[in-house]
Parts: sequence; structure tokens; C-alpha cells
Amino acid sequence: MKKPKFKIPRFQTFRDAYSVTKSVKPWIGIAIFAIFFIVWALGIGLGVALKHPVYAGFVTLPFAVLVTMFYFTRVAGSAAYKSIEGQMGAGASVLMAIRKGWTTTPAVAVARNQDMVHRSVGRGGIVLTGEGSNSVRQMIQEERKKTERFAPGVPIIEIIVGEGEGRVELKKLQKKVTKLKKTLSAHQMREVRARLKAVGGLSMPIPKGPMPTRMPKVR
Repeated sequence: MKKPKFKIPRFQTFRDAYSVTKSVKPWIGIAIFAIFFIVWALGIGLGVALKHPVYAGFVTLPFAVLVTMFYFTRVAGSAAYKSIEGQMGAGASVLMAIRKGWTTTPAVAVARNQDMVHRSVGRGGIVLTGEGSNSVRQMIQEERKKTERFAPGVPIIEIIVGEGEGRVELKKLQKKVTKLKKTLSAHQMREVRARLKAVGGLSMPIPKGPMPTRMPKVR
């Protein structure tokens, strides 16, 4: 008998996201209320000009809610990344938030200075993501050699998280991985996952908090 799956209520998800956002951007409460009332007031004002204020208010109410939620989603996505930036395992937290098509094993390699490498497997191949100092490049190379022994011929992509040349910003990491060209069939992907499952990873703390499952557009 299958165990029932319990979904987190949407209100609780929104509350958690709001809590994280407020800790990074304290003004978010005022901003979302201001946007809602401004959009709604403009709709009612248009209704007054057309001599149908009640009807216009009724029609533009859901539109005002939609605009407000869109704005909050964009700000919350940015705040979620900001709240874990610089923490140990931040990259793993972002990668593990990709719900469809990718599985991530955090900390397949960890150094004493907390440099670490995470391994993700999806239709795009195997992604080795490094976090930490420049020494993590050597760790990725060592992990690459080990991975090639278990999954020969499978494309391996190397990513280093952080600011600067040759690195991918934390807020762009999900997009970088999910946009990779699909080179494996679903069957091949499952086979690669099974082979690498025995390699495993290390137990490590992952930053908590709601992470966006889809990357907001970055301008």
C-alpha cells in the first residue's frame, strides 16, 4: 500500500517565502500593499471616468492581486538567493530545488577549508558544481576522473559558483543547469543515476528556506 503524499499548503509556502523576503528586504510589506492599492485605484479611477466605478473595481480587483503577486514572486526569488549567499552548501540548496529532470547529490567531495563539489544528473548529462576557493577546480578534476570510471562516455559539465570570471552567480545557477542541451535519453539518465548512486556523497548541512523552483529572469 502506497503511503499518502502530503503537500505543503500554499498559504504556508507563501508565509515562509514572505518571512525570508522580509528578513532581507524589510520594506516588502509596504511595497506589496502599495502596488495593490495603486493598481486597484487606477482601475476604479478609470471606472469613475466611464461612470461605472463599482463594476471597474470588481473587474480590476483580481488584476491588482495578480500584479502584486507577480511583483512579490520576483522580489522573493532574489531574496531567497541573497539569504543563503555565502553559506556552506548554498549551491547544493539551489540545485536540489530543481524539481523536474535533475537529481543532485550534495558534497561528493569536501575539503578542510569547506571547498566542496556537488554532483547533479539529468538529461543534460552529469554536472559537477564547485563552491569555494580556486582550489575547488582541482577537486572538480579529481571528481571528474572518478565519475568517468562509473559513467564512461557521459557528458560531464563543470561549474564553479561565485562572482568573477569563469564562475556562475548563485542566482543564475538553476538556469545554467536547466538550459543544458539534452544529450541523454530518459533510460540512459536512469542508468547513470543508478551507477553513481553507489558513489554517494557526504552528510552536510544545507541552508534552509524556500527556494524558487524556477529561475526569475535576471536583467
